Amino acid sequence: MRVALTEESQPADSAGGCASARRKVLVIDDSSTIRRTAEIFLSQAGCDVTLASDGFEALARVGDMRPDLIFCDILMPRLDGYQTCALLKKSPRFHAIPVIMLSSRDGVFDRSRGRLVGAQDHLAKPFTRDALLRVVDAVLPPASVQDSPLHA
Repeated sequence: MRVALTEESQPADSAGGCASARRKVLVIDDSSTIRRTAEIFLSQAGCDVTLASDGFEALARVGDMRPDLIFCDILMPRLDGYQTCALLKKSPRFHAIPVIMLSSRDGVFDRSRGRLVGAQDHLAKPFTRDALLRVVDAVLPPASVQDSPLHA
């Protein structure tokens, strides 16, 4: 099956941090527990969160959503995280969106393969609230540390 990425993305707002700019985050994972956990942590930090259960669903939503950041599970049915990331990074419209790979596989090989397909970083599962928000903070730095709920 061929997936076409046709929607135009907009550059990320330079205000920084989830709450100050209502950053949009897409979480792609086939585990409802991981999706829900990430949604709770990110929503509490002030992000607008959209969830997708696999790569196909994510690719269908990315154009309308235009996320500032994507968390993508590696092991998923139909279209895995590496394939999803590679498709996003090959698209001129979506290549600038940072992708963070999520996986319980945290070895050098998995991290390297993620970088090869264009992922910016890797977050091991299960993750803590602090670890998830540290990644968001590193990729989408707040305009002012005092204004960011990530530092609460």
